[in-house]
Amino acid sequence: MDYGLAGKQVLITGGATGIGRAIASVFLAEGADVTVSGISASEVEDAIAILGTRCRGIAGDLTADGEAERLYAFAKSHRTVDILINNIGIFEVRDFFETTDEHWFRYFDVNVMTGVRMSRLVLKDMLARGEGSVVFISSESAVKPQPWMAHYGAMKTCLLGLSRSLAELTKGTRVRVNTILPGPTNTEAVRRYHQEIADEKGTTRDTVVSDYFDETEPTSLIRRMIEPEEVARSVVHLAASPHLNGMAMRAEGGTIRAIL
Repeated sequence: MDYGLAGKQVLITGGATGIGRAIASVFLAEGADVTVSGISASEVEDAIAILGTRCRGIAGDLTADGEAERLYAFAKSHRTVDILINNIGIFEVRDFFETTDEHWFRYFDVNVMTGVRMSRLVLKDMLARGEGSVVFISSESAVKPQPWMAHYGAMKTCLLGLSRSLAELTKGTRVRVNTILPGPTNTEAVRRYHQEIADEKGTTRDTVVSDYFDETEPTSLIRRMIEPEEVARSVVHLAASPHLNGMAMRAEGGTIRAIL
């Protein structure tokens, strides 16, 4: 399907690794130019080497003062940003009673405020010209929170409200703001996490994943991890389809046991 993305620029925060890099790859395949950010210069350089010459990137910590502005200026120096993907996020399994205020504020700063900072800059320009698209990467945990990472689920729920609020600003324009809710995704970070569990239990990673769907995600209909490329294709569809606005798209393999 041709989404008409040739000549468009996509800015993806956290686009140097994981789901973000997969999103970058699919946008590039659709003819767009891509700017990615990453936390270190080495991971950005590695991403550019993999993704090719139509990908540009810059390293920076978007929780630090001035870094969102620096990233946006870098992207704009190439051309107008047509699509913004707010992808940055961290996760960690942590007992609620051992999760300190510091942890809560850290998760809010990384998982919510990075998207706020970037949208405050990019969406304002999109509204001024009357065209553009913003997608927030949330999670199934936004509506199906798990007790072992309440801090993570709460931040992803926050993104749903933020995204819908910003979508209300776009009424009557060709600007759109949406959110996607991926399920358990087979990223490098998740694979490392599963391997750590396997090493602790003296078993294999495949067994850990199988047990996960038996014990932790029994509502999953597809009964497997979702590949980053699968999430990426859904993100591109959501970002590029002019009739989709103000929505939260589920891409979680049926783990959310609801019809809406």
